[in-house]
Amino acid sequence: MFAYTTPLIGGLLIGASAVALLLFLGRIAGIAGIVWGAVSAQPDNLWRWLFILGLLVGPLPYHMLSGTPYPDASPLQWWHAVAGGLLVGFGVKLGSGCTSGHGVCGIGRRSPRSIIATLTFMATGIATVYATRHLLGGL
Repeated sequence: MFAYTTPLIGGLLIGASAVALLLFLGRIAGIAGIVWGAVSAQPDNLWRWLFILGLLVGPLPYHMLSGTPYPDASPLQWWHAVAGGLLVGFGVKLGSGCTSGHGVCGIGRRSPRSIIATLTFMATGIATVYATRHLLGGL
């Protein structure tokens, strides 16, 4: 039962926070836009930093209360994370937003652009996992 209830509760909390942000501040919960606004010193900056802090600190109470162990560190080298981050940043700019903004918020607003973007993200992710696991023998 725990295997599917935890992601379900997490998804509901993500959806509720996206709705709350839209209702109370009129803002979309797209992480790339929130981070960019925080580091580019927008006038309404405080809520952005609090949102980012919540993303970073939020998993701690979950692990402490549930007793779920922390995931193991990745065996990849640091430069893999840097290269991946740069590629994600390029994709965010190319796609006019990040997966959270398009997938969580854009689909809820019935944005055709977000629906197409999310379908593209999902198809690309599925193809990448398939190629990595079955054609390249895993990494």
